[in-house]
Amino acid sequence: MSALTAMRGTFAACLILASPLLWAGILPVPVDAKVVDQRPAVEQERIYPMGPLRKISGRLRVDDKVESRGQVSSVTYELPVERSAREAFTRARETLQSEGGYPLFWCQGRDCGEASLWANDVFANARLNGGDERQAFILLRRSAEEADTLVALYSVTRGNRRAYLHVEEFVAAQPLGEILPTAATVLREMRDPGKLASPDLGEPQASWVTLLSRSLNLDSTLRASLSGAEAEAWREQLVKAGVRAGRLEIGSAATDGLHLELIR
Repeated sequence: MSALTAMRGTFAACLILASPLLWAGILPVPVDAKVVDQRPAVEQERIYPMGPLRKISGRLRVDDKVESRGQVSSVTYELPVERSAREAFTRARETLQSEGGYPLFWCQGRDCGEASLWANDVFANARLNGGDERQAFILLRRSAEEADTLVALYSVTRGNRRAYLHVEEFVAAQPLGEILPTAATVLREMRDPGKLASPDLGEPQASWVTLLSRSLNLDSTLRASLSGAEAEAWREQLVKAGVRAGRLEIGSAATDGLHLELIR
């Protein structure tokens, strides 16, 4: 059995396509999707929003952003009518996360802001101009070994029911340094798939304690277990940061770093 045949068996209902992006991963896309826009790597200044998009007095405004110069390449797929934009987005996101990518900013629907701004101001791709409630975006940082490479996914459905998945890779020319995810993104990741694994987090770090406490306090009904060698220290610091002690338990999962899992 060839490698390609084996991969087709793995993804079953998906056609496996080799992405033209520099990261050279395997990206599952729905059967019969076609490439409608492909842009080779070019060096340019790039800004990726980390908050909902809006315009005030004709100027694009966003709560936070990643801004740097580097190599940018992209591909846009038009999906067949029997496949949804959400399905394609979810499969691509899960594949990237399984390869070690971790989210910095993740939004869906109107939480992303105005879809027209994503299409025109962020991606300069009119095909992506769809409905505010029918969009999704995620910005992921590659694994720790490729920390200066970002991958952006954007899916949208237009008023004519045509659906698109846009994939973009950015390789920074200079180290990006520490970039923390947004609190809402951490909360979204905790809810889906219900756990947050951070193998690089040993002893509690002030910036992460603040971030996790804010994320947990966005929904005061959530309860979580903490596992890892320093789990007790993390629990103590999170309680000091304002998370109610009754919401946090010490788990027994064997893990490197910190493992946080929701208690259903």
